[in-house]
Amino acid sequence: MNQYVTGAVIKELREKNKMTQLQLAEKLGVSDKSVSKWETAKGFPDITLLEPIAEAFSISVMELISGNTIHNANVSANMLRSKFYVCPVCGNVIHSIGEAAIHCHGIQLIPLEAEPSDERHMVFIERVEDEYYVRIDHSMTKEHYISFVSAVSSDDMQMVKLYPEGNAEARFKIRGVRRIFYYCNRDGLFSIDPIKGIDDKEKGYDDSQERRELEKAADMLFG
Repeated sequence: MNQYVTGAVIKELREKNKMTQLQLAEKLGVSDKSVSKWETAKGFPDITLLEPIAEAFSISVMELISGNTIHNANVSANMLRSKFYVCPVCGNVIHSIGEAAIHCHGIQLIPLEAEPSDERHMVFIERVEDEYYVRIDHSMTKEHYISFVSAVSSDDMQMVKLYPEGNAEARFKIRGVRRIFYYCNRDGLFSIDPIKGIDDKEKGYDDSQERRELEKAADMLFG
């Protein structure tokens, strides 16, 4: 039988909630011997008990299965705490604010950690009226490509899904954008502060000649 919930998790949650085995058993309508068997790995709770067990501990079934308790201390968290998950099987992109237990195709996904943009993932940002035009100097083959680009502010998240053989570019409404994220299917998640991107007018990067020279250099090095 697949260990969809371990006795160790049940014991940890029971003790955390200051319950005895008997008290938990009474909540679930089973004997305390049954609870003891679960906790000593001599048996497993029936699948029909998953929801009642989760309710007894005031957590979700997903938290119970994963063994990871989600602390919702950041209920009013802003989008700058965004976390991105990508399924290695189907490429599904999932976004959350703060901690979450995310599963796709039976795999528990871990949040991606963003690295600063580097010379192999150069990003060019141009401010055009009320939008940011974002272009990543990156191949877009079926084997190696940018999967998505996202613009995050304190109260909003915009995302553009990209596909192989397309263009590694996107447009976003500026409206307080504080961070640009983009994901390479081989090298992971990268991010940049848009005001540090090439072409930001407020920081003096709007010189078209400078942009052309930088783009030319990038093409020579990585084209």
